[in-house]
Amino acid sequence: MTPVLDTALDLALSAVLVGGGIFALVGSYGLLRLPRPMQRLHAPTKATTIGVGAALLVSALDLLSQSQISWQELLITLFLLLTAPVSALFLAKTLILRGEADANLPDTGTGKPWATLAPEHSDP
Repeated sequence: MTPVLDTALDLALSAVLVGGGIFALVGSYGLLRLPRPMQRLHAPTKATTIGVGAALLVSALDLLSQSQISWQELLITLFLLLTAPVSALFLAKTLILRGEADANLPDTGTGKPWATLAPEHSDP
């Protein structure tokens, strides 16, 4: 690549890395400072995931100047983006069932309770 494109790529990757670092910092701060469990769950699953994903993306794209792609970082990023929401869902359901979540869950709009709070169905 030409030196101009190399410098432009380095600047763009630096901006993404700094932005990802800010997201990770805000998510970590939210984990420490938010008062209720459901709020503490929200901070790292959103902001920190974006921050770590940005760092992995920059790490993978840094090899573009050498015309290579780091598949390991891309696969780790994909794994992170797929597993963080699932683990957050299971943690939130656990908090709801233990009674540690907010008592005022919004209405489902269907006239039925939330699936997590619905009574077990027994098949005859």
